[in-house]
Amino acid sequence: WSSPPEAIERFKSQEIWFAPPQFYELCRLCNFSSLRELHEFSSDRAPEGCERWMPVMLTASDGYMQILPGDELYPEDPDYTGEKKIIMSTDKKIEDLMKEGSVFHRIVIKNINDLAVYVNIQAKYKHKNPVMINSHSYYNSRL
Repeated sequence: WSSPPEAIERFKSQEIWFAPPQFYELCRLCNFSSLRELHEFSSDRAPEGCERWMPVMLTASDGYMQILPGDELYPEDPDYTGEKKIIMSTDKKIEDLMKEGSVFHRIVIKNINDLAVYVNIQAKYKHKNPVMINSHSYYNSRL
């Protein structure tokens, strides 16, 4: 067993690997200081429901972004089935895209072990936004 911050630290040291959605969820779990607090939150939030998400990949010149609902770059009509084969790409660098933007809900992927979560939108359905963690930074939690 590893706490979410411990799992992120193990990821940073390349001891383990997980996909960007799992990194996102571990960052969200970092909001809670105990399992009891997480359980209380989950019980209180459960009646609110949830929504279906489909991340949209944006290829930049020096990495990728998984764009999530609410982000200013998220398409009006995302390809939920994969049938449209929509490919978003730009010649810009990730740093430039981040400087140009103001409404974020995205996972930035520089390489397989360099991820960062950026969120400044209000989470729906009383959810918690992830703690914004770069896989190369340090975060401490008691969970």
